[in-house]
Amino acid sequence: MATPNQDVQMVIITGMSGAGKTVAVQSFEDLGFFCVDNLPPTLLPKLMELVKESGNKMNKIALVMDMRGREFFDTLIDAIDGMSEVSWITPQILFLDASDQVLVSRYKETRRSHPLAKSGLPLEGIRLEREILDELKGRAQHIIDTSELTPRMLREKIINGFSQDKQPVFTVNVISFGFKYGIPIDADLVFDVRFLPNPHYIDSLRPKTGLDEEVSSYVLKQPETQKFLEKLIDLLTFMLPQYKREGKSQLVIAIGCTGGQHRSVTLAEYIGKHFENGYFVGRGHRDIEKRKGKR
Repeated sequence: MATPNQDVQMVIITGMSGAGKTVAVQSFEDLGFFCVDNLPPTLLPKLMELVKESGNKMNKIALVMDMRGREFFDTLIDAIDGMSEVSWITPQILFLDASDQVLVSRYKETRRSHPLAKSGLPLEGIRLEREILDELKGRAQHIIDTSELTPRMLREKIINGFSQDKQPVFTVNVISFGFKYGIPIDADLVFDVRFLPNPHYIDSLRPKTGLDEEVSSYVLKQPETQKFLEKLIDLLTFMLPQYKREGKSQLVIAIGCTGGQHRSVTLAEYIGKHFENGYFVGRGHRDIEKRKGKR
């Protein structure tokens, strides 16, 4: 059985119910962690075996362990002690907390019952949970009080504390498409460039695509294209930081022409390359092969 040749970063996300564990695990997913929600501690050794067998394919893992699995929770301390004896795992505990008043308010807003509140009163469950989790909180390397934090603020704290990549977390995906095949369902912003001069009506350019220099040069030299790009780049330069500031992990910008072959491909390539210096940018062309019957 292969042993990973580099440390596996394993973060155990735990803490008070209602303190923000759902936002936390989503944030770790955005950071590229392999995430498991509500893992019973008794299954932790099995997960470690799976990680070991994968070599280096699973080197960042985040596990949510909370009172939903309270029947297994007593074994968590033993499981954590067992991990600390494994040389290739670096375990960390992230404990999310909040004041009793805030937690009660959150339960009332969501109309959910606390998992430990036998009488149905949230405060009863919250106090019992604090008692049970006291030792675990004392072992935590990271404690975040979310009483005054919005979900976006919590996400920023986690990203700043656990991101090891130099690449920006915020990803911009620029894709081209043809309106005749429908608008991409995952698009956040859609721009219609069918008003630009169409290379389809030039015999020598018709069989080519916007990835060919002849087509891209034709599209980009048009005065309408230059004016449109000037305005669109200005708009996106303003919008992208705002989306990033609001906590969005990725943005899909879709550029559409009639068939997704010429104009949209050219502009998607141009826009993607323009923003590569400031963002992690992906470029794709959904319908570029449709005309050839490949998809």
